[in-house]
Amino acid sequence: MKRWLSMIMMLTLLLFSSDFAFSQAPKPPAKSPELINLGKKLYDQNCSSCHGPKGDGKTPLGNALKPPPRDFNIPLNQWTHSKGDLKKVFDVITKGIPNTSMVKWDQLSEQERWALTYYVVGFSTPTPPPKKKK
Repeated sequence: MKRWLSMIMMLTLLLFSSDFAFSQAPKPPAKSPELINLGKKLYDQNCSSCHGPKGDGKTPLGNALKPPPRDFNIPLNQWTHSKGDLKKVFDVITKGIPNTSMVKWDQLSEQERWALTYYVVGFSTPTPPPKKKK
């Protein structure tokens, strides 16, 4: 009986751990005007004091921070912690950045964090096309 119980427990643990290991993170919600509007509202309330209303990081508080806040106006693929990956932008919002003033915003719902993600990415300028050699 003990042997069967041990085998059942081991099998359950194995199934649970493999399911956990192979599960994927939820997909981001579809970008929509409603989500962008929510992102703007949250940004204005929580982010603009450091990153600025234009997303350039040029605020009195932002100027005092070391390191300075991210300038969202540069091309997305040049953002230090995300390198153009939308999921990484979401992760920075969720977890913050250690040893900086970027705090984690995990108290916001997942939908709210995606709204912020879509909104801040909207500040970025497109990556210029490579110059053609003559």
